[in-house]
Amino acid sequence: MVEFQASVTDLLSEKPRTGLRPLRHAKSGKSMSQSLWLKNNVLNDLRDFNHVVSQLLEHPENLAWIDLSFNDLTSIDPVLTTFFNLSVLYLHGNSIQRLGEMNKLAVLPRLRSLTLHGNPIEEETGYRQYVLCTLPRITTFDFSGVTKADRTTAEVWKRMNIKPKKVWIKHNAL
Repeated sequence: MVEFQASVTDLLSEKPRTGLRPLRHAKSGKSMSQSLWLKNNVLNDLRDFNHVVSQLLEHPENLAWIDLSFNDLTSIDPVLTTFFNLSVLYLHGNSIQRLGEMNKLAVLPRLRSLTLHGNPIEEETGYRQYVLCTLPRITTFDFSGVTKADRTTAEVWKRMNIKPKKVWIKHNAL
């Protein structure tokens, strides 16, 4: 975990804090970690994120946990959707304003835990239901388990609030 960085590239000059377990490193000197904690910074974008992650981690494709909580992010950068093994994503305490940003995360097949509370979108009507409809594989949302009742409520909300996309069928002339 690194604190008070304004840019993702600033991470390259920082030394990671030691945690409860020692950080393992590959022969290349890169970390063998599958998590990246960048909470409590002033990041407002993720420019060069892929480059930085590939410099820090031996196997960036195995990244399973990203903590970007308490930063100044206003949107979900598409770079986050490139980490297909991502199962935990903390985005609470940022400045995300549009519920539609959640649509980007739908491509992450292993995403199970997501936090968004403390963002302006939390004030949107149907916030929880929209996220659960958009990301049906989530099992923990804002540090609360997702129940069957939550899923049922989200489905009802979806039928009442989200218009199905029209499917245009081409009629072939015979």
